[in-house]
Amino acid sequence: MSFAIELAGEANPLSIQSLYQTLTAASSSNHQQVKSGTQQLQNWEKQPGFFCLLQSIFVDVSLPFEVRYLCIIQLKNGIDKYWRKTATHAIKKNEKDQIRSRSIESGTNEPDHRLALHNALMIAKIVRYEYPLDWPDAISSIVSNLRQVSQSDGNPVRLMRALIILLEVIKELSTARIQRTRTSMQAAALKVLQVLGKIYVDKVQAWMSFFHEAGTDEGGAVDSIDQSLLALRVLRRLLIAGWECPNRSTEVREIWNLLINHFRDMLSMAANEFSSLHENVRRLVEKHLRQIAKLHVNLAKAHPSGFALLPSSVQLVSAYWNLITQFGETYGSQSFTAFKESNGQSVDENDRSIPIMEFLGLKGLLLLRACVKMVFNPAQTFRYQQAEDKEEKAQSRQIIKENVLTGAFAKVAMQILVTHFFVFTQHDLRDWGEQPEEWERREEGEEDTWEFSIRPCAEKLFLELMLNYKEQLVQPLLSVFGTVANLQNRDILQKDSIYGAIGLAASVLDDKIEFNSFLRNTLAQEVQIEEPGCGILRRRIAIVLGQWLPVKDGLDRSLVYQIFQHLLDKDTPLNDLVVRITAGRQLKNVIVPFDFKFEQFKPYAATILHHLVALIEEVELNEIKLALLNTLLVLIQSVEEQIAPFANQIISVLAPLWEQAGTEFLLKQSILGILSSLISAIKGESQKYHSLLIPLINSSVDINSETRVYMLEDALDLWVNVLQQTPSNAVQYVVPLVPHLFPMLEVGSDTLRKALEICETYVYLAPGEMLASADMILAPLPNLLQGSKREVSGSVLSIVELLMQSALELGGIEALTVFTSRLLQVDFLQTILSGLRDAHEAHRTTGPHRTKTWLDVLVETDYFSILARLALAGPDIFIHAVRVATPQEQFVTTIAWLLPEWFRHLDNISHPERKKLHCLAVTVLLQTGQPWILDHLQDLMAVWTEVIVELYDNVERKDDCLVYWDVEAMRGASETAEQERQRKIMFEDPVHRLDLKPFIREQLQHAITSSGGSDEFQAQWIINVDKDVLQEFGKLGIF
Repeated sequence: MSFAIELAGEANPLSIQSLYQTLTAASSSNHQQVKSGTQQLQNWEKQPGFFCLLQSIFVDVSLPFEVRYLCIIQLKNGIDKYWRKTATHAIKKNEKDQIRSRSIESGTNEPDHRLALHNALMIAKIVRYEYPLDWPDAISSIVSNLRQVSQSDGNPVRLMRALIILLEVIKELSTARIQRTRTSMQAAALKVLQVLGKIYVDKVQAWMSFFHEAGTDEGGAVDSIDQSLLALRVLRRLLIAGWECPNRSTEVREIWNLLINHFRDMLSMAANEFSSLHENVRRLVEKHLRQIAKLHVNLAKAHPSGFALLPSSVQLVSAYWNLITQFGETYGSQSFTAFKESNGQSVDENDRSIPIMEFLGLKGLLLLRACVKMVFNPAQTFRYQQAEDKEEKAQSRQIIKENVLTGAFAKVAMQILVTHFFVFTQHDLRDWGEQPEEWERREEGEEDTWEFSIRPCAEKLFLELMLNYKEQLVQPLLSVFGTVANLQNRDILQKDSIYGAIGLAASVLDDKIEFNSFLRNTLAQEVQIEEPGCGILRRRIAIVLGQWLPVKDGLDRSLVYQIFQHLLDKDTPLNDLVVRITAGRQLKNVIVPFDFKFEQFKPYAATILHHLVALIEEVELNEIKLALLNTLLVLIQSVEEQIAPFANQIISVLAPLWEQAGTEFLLKQSILGILSSLISAIKGESQKYHSLLIPLINSSVDINSETRVYMLEDALDLWVNVLQQTPSNAVQYVVPLVPHLFPMLEVGSDTLRKALEICETYVYLAPGEMLASADMILAPLPNLLQGSKREVSGSVLSIVELLMQSALELGGIEALTVFTSRLLQVDFLQTILSGLRDAHEAHRTTGPHRTKTWLDVLVETDYFSILARLALAGPDIFIHAVRVATPQEQFVTTIAWLLPEWFRHLDNISHPERKKLHCLAVTVLLQTGQPWILDHLQDLMAVWTEVIVELYDNVERKDDCLVYWDVEAMRGASETAEQERQRKIMFEDPVHRLDLKPFIREQLQHAITSSGGSDEFQAQWIINVDKDVLQEFGKLGIF
């Protein structure tokens, strides 16, 4: 049947037959049928009864696997989309009831394990949504089904299916954050444990009896071991999530004791080399051990007090430590033969230690770490603790501290960890030689893998012991260190482990070791030894220096830089790829401290940088390239402008690396970050790299680019830095990027703030070009003023204010008039006046019903600053703009509320430059000679008095402290091109060019003259001024 044209649900009615045909098409190998069938299923999934029909087809085991598989996938995904009551097209209650009623039985009888797993996942999702409110008997139904299956005909498949349902449900509920769900699950946990525990015990006894007593039912024994393993998986999660205080439950204590005994017996079976167990059976026994070991660690982490108070827990930890000690004797390599003889040939993995022993050793270390955390860094909880809880917590810490983590144990543990588990294995040494990049990445690049690897976990445990047992451990470690750290000792692996311990404990030993002496007399000499295996020591020396320099003051940094110069040299024997990569990584830690001085680094800078850049080109793994690029970034940021002589060398490697990166966007992001820092460091010299940088920025910010989503943030940072360093005579290279800004100037854009910063930078750099594009810039700005945070509103108003200053500077009053008309066309000034009107109305209200304005005080200052720029340019422009922006009322009506709000707000302006700007603006309005400004003469005199007193410091001062006379005197020590442009614009600002006293005198005299002379002015306006205000103003000597 062809499904070339898919029909809507109404056109193709839903029935079980049509659904089956559609599922057959959607699961076929014909692409067109798959496409059309999938579309039809999407049309139907919103119709009532669709998911019931899906389940009806799924439960029919006679149908093809592909159809049934697609059914359960559709059903499982539909639970996520439509099961919630609040979902659009939610599944109806009667349909839910029918799906629930068939799910457990159909899952139990499902012959195919893959379909059974997906059905169990579907049930778990339903239980997560509906338990305990809408499906209160969910767990009891599942447990009842499990009990019935286990007591029936003994069909192993049905029991496995019932167990997998319970497993997925417990897994799902254990992740629930709603306390009601967790509490309900814990209330039912005991019933689950009673049934599940019996199944587990019976099955373990069955297969153990078979192996111990040489039984004949081999098939039954294999089934039993599979079933007990699955039951154990459920038990592990149930014991963790089912009880807040597992130690208080008698049943948990019993099963805990039983599992410890089983762990001992199974370990004996798995570790016995002469056992007659088949390999598959041995593997299943080992899986039991892994599950029990996970339970031990997880319980110690989730319920530390409960773990310590459970029976035999102390003995269990001791048993793990014995296992760790025994395993440690065979863990590390005793020589570097494998390192020397590695030639790329494949190696038999069976040469390694027994995998299960390594796994259990790792879990033992994790268990000890959990004990250390339990005692010294217990997890804090917000849950209310009863007196019994607090007592148990204190008791458990005391038990572990007195019986496990004693001072004597800490000494022994430190010794074993350092001498056994810090040593490289034969496998490590082979991988070093055969896969150096992969091995180095695994060792140094993945910080979160310590829970899955022996040596990193041992290092974590060692460091925690050192931090918490300083008094007991420092001296023994120093004693061993003293015997090892000498040039006569040629035991490379021993030195590597001891030096590793010294490096990890740097923060503890910083005042206990004379590290400068060790550096000069030992490390500097050992790094030059040309003997087989010394590459191991060279790598360790780089790591130790990277660990000590950030915590130890006064080290011989010149010698350290010389060592790294040596370690990065490819032509030096024994400096293999691992050594050089490690040195490249650790160089970042060496140069990042605050006391870094370029003068000390300068003699080695060129060589180190050359080696580092060459190493970046040499390595192939992107993770390592990223690490080395990060070192290069830190180097640029530390050296700053001193990096300029090496810019060509850096650019020469970054350009081809960008092309090679392809779709490795993390790598490209790192390159953009380095370029950004490099441009900031070399300042004006960056212009010669525009031919490389502009295309990178263009391709990364283009709205049609596929890489934009990954590269935009870093590209914007680079864009800003390029603009800030671009001289004013090179704007032609960066102006073509401007159109990419406009789509970013939208409300809610993730890049809005950075786009506004770039826009403002462009106005400084190319004011004429930006004024020519004013329509595109201004169009989205009014929307940004409303509802945006202060930072966004401030940036918008700053850009507009800067454009106004630029228009006035470039084209005088005519240009500003044109720009003002554009502001009116996009309703920008209308938005400002509307906001100020709202603020005025709010400020007029008082009492408990006072209205609050949405306009922030700082934003209101910026609003009035726009009006101040208009007024200062000319009262006529100001009057015209206000009149056009408020067509609904007369200008006299508008100014009647605008000026009082302005004068009221002047008291809230604390910034001297802003206050002077506003003072100049309201003063220049006197040129109109209109009553609406002269009526505020008292307000003007009060403002004049306040601002002049502040700017002149005292009445005898001759000049305004904000007036700048020499633009070059304001030049900074290391000024960028951007800062130079800002300085010149600031110098031309009337705020810094006009002396306030003469300006007020001139404007006041103009008002007096236009009023008919001094006497008329006195009789008509001065008479209305308060005597105290007039007296204080008179002291200024202006009037």
